[in-house]
This record gives sequence, C-alpha cells and structure tokens, in this order.
Amino acid sequence: MKLESIRTHAVAPPTGIGGSFWILTEVTTDNGITGVGECYGIPFSPSIARRMVADTFERFIAGDDPHNVEAMFRRVYSAGFTQRPDVTMMGVFSGIEMAVWDILGKALDRPVYQLLGGRFHDRLRTYTYLYPRNVHDPLLPADEADVYHVAAEAAARAGEYVAHGWTAVKQDPTGPYSFQGGRELSLFELERSEQVIGAIREAVGDRADILVGTHGQMTTSSARRLARRLERFDPLWFEEPVPPDQFDSLAEVARSTTIPVATGERLTTRHEFHRALLAGATIVQPDIGRSGGVWETKKIAVMTELFNAQIAPHIYCGPVAHAAAAHVAFSSPSFLVLETIDTPFHRAVVHEPLEWDAGYLVAPTAPGLGVELNLDVLAAHPATDGGRLHLEMCQVVLDSDNRRTIGEL
Repeated sequence: MKLESIRTHAVAPPTGIGGSFWILTEVTTDNGITGVGECYGIPFSPSIARRMVADTFERFIAGDDPHNVEAMFRRVYSAGFTQRPDVTMMGVFSGIEMAVWDILGKALDRPVYQLLGGRFHDRLRTYTYLYPRNVHDPLLPADEADVYHVAAEAAARAGEYVAHGWTAVKQDPTGPYSFQGGRELSLFELERSEQVIGAIREAVGDRADILVGTHGQMTTSSARRLARRLERFDPLWFEEPVPPDQFDSLAEVARSTTIPVATGERLTTRHEFHRALLAGATIVQPDIGRSGGVWETKKIAVMTELFNAQIAPHIYCGPVAHAAAAHVAFSSPSFLVLETIDTPFHRAVVHEPLEWDAGYLVAPTAPGLGVELNLDVLAAHPATDGGRLHLEMCQVVLDSDNRRTIGEL
C-alpha cells in the first residue's frame, strides 16, 4: 500500500464559528483507501494554502508506505534545511498526517485510538466557549447580546449551557487580540473582566468549571493583576496570559498565581510544548491541525505525564481535526477536557458526525477517524481569496485609556 494522491478543499463556514475557512484534505492510496485530514490556521489565502499542501505531499509524502509516519514527519520537519518548529509547515503537514492515520485505521478496520495505545477513557469531558444565541444557525436571526463583555449576558448564556449538560465553559473577557503584542489592560478592562467572570461563577456555582482564555494580550504585569482579581472565582485555568513566544514571562505568571496556567494553541511540535512545560504550564493545549498531527500530539500528551501536567486539546476548526484530537484524547491518561464546537454546519460537512451525551463525547467505533466528508456541502460553501484569514489580530494600536470601551475600537 502506497500513498498515491491528495485532494484539498477550502471551505467557508457560513457563521465563521471555527474560523473564516478550513483546509480539508483527502489522501488516497494505490489500493483505493481514502483518508481525511484538516490543516489548522495556515496564515495565507485559501488558494495558497491548498498549493502548499499539494506541494508538500508531492515532495515528501507521495509514494511512501502510510506506516512510515515517523520518517514523513522528519522529512517535512527538515524541509528547506530548517529542522525547527515552523507553525505554517506543521499546519500543512498535520492535515496530511491526519489523513494517513485515517487510512491506517481503515486498512486495519480499527478506530485510530486503538492504534495509539487503545481506549483509555470511556468518554471525554468537553467544554464550549460562550457563543451568542443562534450564532450556530445561519437561518436564525443573529443575537445582538454581547456575551463576551456584558456580565449579565455572559452569566445567562453560561447558565443555559450548563442546563444542557456542559460542565465547563470558557470566556475571554479581555479582548480584542492586538497585533502589537502584550499590553497593559486599563482599570476599566480589568474591572469588566472581573465582573464577567464573577457573574459566570454566580450563575453556574459548582456545577461547572470556568476556563479563562486571554489569547496572549497582556504584559507580564497586567497578567498578574488580572489573575489576582480572578483567583477568588477559582477558574480551572488562565489561558495564554502572555504572547505565545514569551516563555520566560509565562513562567513569571505561573509562579505568581494559584490559577493553573494553560497554553498551546499557537505552539507547534513537542519542542515548543516542552518549553511551555518547563516554564510552568500545567495544562497544554495543542491544536492537532498545527502541532504536527496525530503522532506528534500523542508524543506531547505522553510528555505531560513527566511534568504531572495535563492535556486539553484546542479546537477552533472543523469536524475532522476535532475527531482526530478526540482519538488522541481517548488514548491519553493525562487528558483533562476537550474543546468542542457543535454547530449545524459542523455536522453537515461530514457524514455521521461526532456524538455527544450531555456534555461528554462518545467514543467513535468506525474505522479510522470515523468521519467522512460530505462533498456536496463542501462544494456549496467554497472559501475564496480576498477575505479574512482563519483568525486575525486587531490591526489597531491599543493603549490603556481607562475610558476606552470595546465599542469605540
């Protein structure tokens, strides 16, 4: 069995939940088995990203035995005389490598988690961001309520999710995500963030954990100030409090707060996750579509055990990467909780979507990753060049003006 060809799809989810566009892959073998994968966050236009995937496959993967995952990784990791973490190349490779594991599972008639050490967990605890009502369904009118910055709205939405079985909800009350790097939050922003998280805690009580995401907006000092305000609400974690390349700053924040520090959605390969663990992160969040694929993410999960840390895979993508992350999580003793997005479109783009039971993900039993692309739906929602990238930073320089509000930006 040899890896023979690749086909890519650039898909635009109509609500934008999960990113502006997804790059999905189909890899086919010479004996007719097709596997599916998904790249995460390649920072280029869809047509360029698709060409990157095709070029990488032809140079380093085509003609190889799908069992040779380790050699494929080393070839791609070394591409262009690099041999270092490269977030773009690993995003490209991860979508190909996922499809290879899907092929292996189908060839052996086993779910992928059975090839990674077997199913350790019977089900996976999952969490969700607080999304506005109706945002998941493009046929319903958009909800204008600001669940991100208005305490009462955030609390009400959190209560609704918990009533439907979720035991963990995530919120980023600081925003926006500035391209300038870490900044000092104003007293207005600090107070608003404290009110939002406090209102959520009051609404959910001890029925759910609160996950505080901050997306690297802050300086070290600002992160400490915010953490001090939030400690009394006992969050499960304080996520990416400083820019992702600031490992020394991450260590300072981790030492200064009782809240567990998490990071990882913008890191890639075990090398960067090792640095995060050394810095004091006790929860790491690899995105399997960027971290190097199934095998590399499994290595990251194993590495967390050496630090008495845990893994909570990041998911802000489509359903294929979501499924791949679930297989690694099902096989990993150090798994904590899985981010999840369950929208009508996420379900429509695959046949037999993932299955939940009251906030918990049920283990798939089909061979491979357990999801198949619905090509008709993909064709009806193509992503074109000229729009936003998968995710983008605020392009306005921000300051710590105490009176500045989100609506003025």
